[in-house]
Amino acid sequence: MEGSSEQRYAIKFCVRFDKNSTETYGMLRELFKDDCISRSHSGRWHKAFLEGRTDVADEQRSGRPTTARTDANVERVQKLLDTDHRLGIRQIADTLDISTFAVHGIITQDLAMRKVCAKLVPKVLTQEEKDLRVLRCQELLELIESDLQPGPGSV
Repeated sequence: MEGSSEQRYAIKFCVRFDKNSTETYGMLRELFKDDCISRSHSGRWHKAFLEGRTDVADEQRSGRPTTARTDANVERVQKLLDTDHRLGIRQIADTLDISTFAVHGIITQDLAMRKVCAKLVPKVLTQEEKDLRVLRCQELLELIESDLQPGPGSV
């Protein structure tokens, strides 16, 4: 969640001014509105700061770190898709020896692509593609309008 560290600083500030957890959460809701952290999350941080915690950053978590969604793998997937946009997620995963979950994340989040008619395409058009679409639509509109105009021999 964006701004969660900002909210932690706000909680730390409220703790220093002897605000209780309910007052602190009320202030967070008022300030951050829909982006506010949950009441329980706010309470955990409030308690931690009361107990003497000074750092607002998350602590290191246990578990295996992600290794599949690296810049190198994003580049490998991009190169493979440049050669053939019709490849499926499983085919890409098998070819590059990466999990299908990681390939899906790379395609949808890092490359901002989605599947359209069995072909992976960017979600957002470039300015050049947008301009080309406008040009083609104008040409079609002119063609339709010229067909609707009465000709010289019509009544």
